[in-house]
Amino acid sequence: MSRQDANAAFALSSFLQGANATYIDELYARYENDTASVDPEWQEFFKSLKDPPGDVQKNAVGPSWSKANWPLTPNDDLTSALDGNWAQVEKVIGTKLAAKAQAETKGSAKALQPTAADVHQATRDSVRALMLIRAYRMRGHFHAKLDPLGIEPPRDREELDPRSYGFVEGDFDRKIFLDHVLGLEYATLREIVAICERTYCQTLGVEFMHITNAAQKSWIQERIEGPDKEISFTREGRRAILMKLVEAEGFEKFCDLKFTGTKRFGLDGAESLIPALEQIIKRGGNLGVKEIVVGMPHRGRLNVLTQVMGKPHRALFHEFKGGSANPDAVEGSGDVKYHLGASSDREFDNNRIHLSLTANPSHLEIVDPVVLGKVRAKQDQHGDPPDQRISVLPLLMHGDAAFAGQGVVAECFGLSDLKGYRTGGSLAFHRQQPDRLHHLSALFALLALSVRRRQDDRRADLPRQRRRPGGGGVRRQGRNRIPAEIPQAGRDRHVLLSPPRPQRGRRTGVHPAGDVQEDRGPPLDLGDLCQTADRRGRDDRRRGREGQGRLAGAARCRTRGRFGLQAQQGRLARRQVGRVQIRRSGRGSAPRRHRRRHCRAEGHRPQDYQGPRRLPGSPHHPALLENRAKAIENGVGIDWATGEGLAFCTLLQEGHHVRLSGQDSERGTFSQRHSVLIDQEDESRYTPYNHLGGDQGHYEVINSLLSEEAVLGFEYGYSLAEPNALTVWEAQFGDFANGAQVLFDQFISSGERKWLRMSGLVCMLPHGYEGQGPEHSSARLERFLQMCAEDNMQVVYATTPANFFHVLRRQLKREIRKPLILMTPKSLLRHKRAVSRLDELGDNTTFHRLLYDDAAMLPEEKIKLVPDDKIRRVVLCSGKVYYDLYDEREKRGIDNIYLMRVEQLYPVPLKALVQELSRFKGAEVVWCQEEPRNMGAWHFIEPYLEWVLNQINAPNKRPRYAGRPASAATATGLMSKHLAQLKALLDEALN
Repeated sequence: MSRQDANAAFALSSFLQGANATYIDELYARYENDTASVDPEWQEFFKSLKDPPGDVQKNAVGPSWSKANWPLTPNDDLTSALDGNWAQVEKVIGTKLAAKAQAETKGSAKALQPTAADVHQATRDSVRALMLIRAYRMRGHFHAKLDPLGIEPPRDREELDPRSYGFVEGDFDRKIFLDHVLGLEYATLREIVAICERTYCQTLGVEFMHITNAAQKSWIQERIEGPDKEISFTREGRRAILMKLVEAEGFEKFCDLKFTGTKRFGLDGAESLIPALEQIIKRGGNLGVKEIVVGMPHRGRLNVLTQVMGKPHRALFHEFKGGSANPDAVEGSGDVKYHLGASSDREFDNNRIHLSLTANPSHLEIVDPVVLGKVRAKQDQHGDPPDQRISVLPLLMHGDAAFAGQGVVAECFGLSDLKGYRTGGSLAFHRQQPDRLHHLSALFALLALSVRRRQDDRRADLPRQRRRPGGGGVRRQGRNRIPAEIPQAGRDRHVLLSPPRPQRGRRTGVHPAGDVQEDRGPPLDLGDLCQTADRRGRDDRRRGREGQGRLAGAARCRTRGRFGLQAQQGRLARRQVGRVQIRRSGRGSAPRRHRRRHCRAEGHRPQDYQGPRRLPGSPHHPALLENRAKAIENGVGIDWATGEGLAFCTLLQEGHHVRLSGQDSERGTFSQRHSVLIDQEDESRYTPYNHLGGDQGHYEVINSLLSEEAVLGFEYGYSLAEPNALTVWEAQFGDFANGAQVLFDQFISSGERKWLRMSGLVCMLPHGYEGQGPEHSSARLERFLQMCAEDNMQVVYATTPANFFHVLRRQLKREIRKPLILMTPKSLLRHKRAVSRLDELGDNTTFHRLLYDDAAMLPEEKIKLVPDDKIRRVVLCSGKVYYDLYDEREKRGIDNIYLMRVEQLYPVPLKALVQELSRFKGAEVVWCQEEPRNMGAWHFIEPYLEWVLNQINAPNKRPRYAGRPASAATATGLMSKHLAQLKALLDEALN
């Protein structure tokens, strides 16, 4: 065909392109219905296609999942208020008014019956009144009295002025039909404004119109709107609030007097937090809450520890003097007093509630996901069903500006309604400076229900904390996160060196200390006030004497372990008492019957299961799963995914729970796992590991949201509260862990030494240099090794499925819990050499910190190594580079270089290294790694290897390095350069 002919043929079909597809389908459907409805040229073209008429019509209509009524037109209150379209509302109200008028005047003289104009006017009045009410609901919180110091200038109230809606002075006392809005059928304009002002514009503001769930919104309205919803308190209730206020303020004054200048982050200006927490505990117990887990920043922490958690004052004063609250339990660094956690039991109305305050570093909001993870684990321990997670309540407190400034807060909101992370809702207190509190944070408005509470230096509006729409009830109703904002105007900044605020200082000085007043409720009579003053004076003197006594006894303070290890962790710790040495290897083997059950589970499917011909995202046939079962039956060819599955299933068979989360964890980032199968007909899900039989544990695998920080914090919190479950976080690629570096620095690596909190969390970080560029090669192994000290965690870079199997099981088969940083493979997942035999996972087998050279251990290898005394070089390595070295050595036919794998990089297996390297008397020792010289394990392992070489009197007293040169980026993005670097390091190691 000539070029001209080809162009001519193309011109005849050039209209067949994606941009015209919809038009051609519609034209084709018209042709099928009526041939004459299209041009003769199109008739000729469509006639040549000869498609079935049904298919033509189906393509023209569109996909089967499209909805005829989509998208829906919103008709909620918020939309009506914003677009001004009240026609439908007016029509409904007009109909109701006409019907009521007709019913009320039935049988009356015609002259007494309302005219159409009267009905129309009444309808317009009702619509205008509803517009005013909705304006209060949407904008009333902007006008709430939340600035106790009067610094903020008054706002324009035109939007809440009835005159802006067409009313005049003469209309204020006329009855208007409301159709039971505000709980009233008829009300005057004065009554409407009074109810709305009291509900939305006093010292408590409520913002809820952004909620899209109509049932939740109606639930709130019913509890705050109406003539009978005014706050009232009994005398005993008011006195109880007053006493908690006095205790909170007295504690701050005493600490300020005795420890002047000491950093303590006082609660000054937000003392109402203490009675608020008391009420939450009491109300939570009545609603079925058994435990409350608290996460909070520094400010007010000491007050909460003593007044709410029940920490002894003498223990706290001992910490002020530089001691420890629990000296016997301090084995590591300890931490400053305003970072420490605590736990205690409180009882209200015969309901016992366990309180737990989570230890928190200086990264104020990073504790939030840790608290949520702990709550989820405790709810699982209590056996809460998925839709009734109410037994444990997360209570979070946020500092000034940190709520919007730290992205982890938004990530936690994102977790709140995701499968695998739901906790049934949480309460969140947000303390804010009143002069910055112009309106609720945009995050509040976008992400959650917002309830504002006013708090003042001296005029604490405490009764609002017992308002009927309290957080506990909203949480129980909506299973959502409920933020409450407390303006805080502190007198002192407690050595934070904040800039002077003269205006605030003058205004806070107006209220003398102890002048706690209430704006609502009947005032206490004069006699009551005198009695209260006398009693407070005596109490102040008594507390002063008690404080002096506690201060004097602080130096000899020794507290019990109530504020140390938690219950689950405490049981593990008590098993270690009196033992000189704990067996660290654990019992890694699993009974053969458990491995067989895994085999059956992999091959089993529900009878009506309709699987895909190919697994989603995988080039493999579903026979892949059957092949795993066959590998177990035959006892050879166990790959990484099968080894992992065997570890999980054997632990499940022994009654342990297994929780795995990460991005694409169900399938596996590299399509290797497939632990959840999805029916292609009805999209039902089937998890084989939950069908092993017997009294097995629960297997939970979750595809997380695209977050590292919040998800890792959640899993760390889960591992703290449930040490008997295998909790695993898997990064999509190892370098993604950078986004959660704060968790590794502040919690995982140092939590046990600072706060006596053990964690058995497993972090799987895919790592390996395969030419994929700087972003998907390195898990930054060097960073984790740099944090290793004092036996704080484990770092493992396994090279065989058997060792991978054992190191996972070892996490639960020892009487200690340590975090495990696990460098996991990518290409090794399907490497022909990276397989194991079933007998390596069987009875009397365990994890090996060092692995021998396969050429010396496996039969039928091409290379047969010379005897140990003839070996001229021992190449120590870790991870994937071992297989690169092995293949290159085989290709070159070298038989006098021994390849030894260091599977566990920390704790460094010094004793095993001395024992094994002493076999090779005259050999040079080389450390080979695929990472650049300034990365990887080299700088960490070098001094350890130098010590080992000196112990065995090796000819070279220091190991030699073989690997990539130092680099700013972790890896190259060019495959040609990657291969050149690989060849160079192999030459350096083997030549």
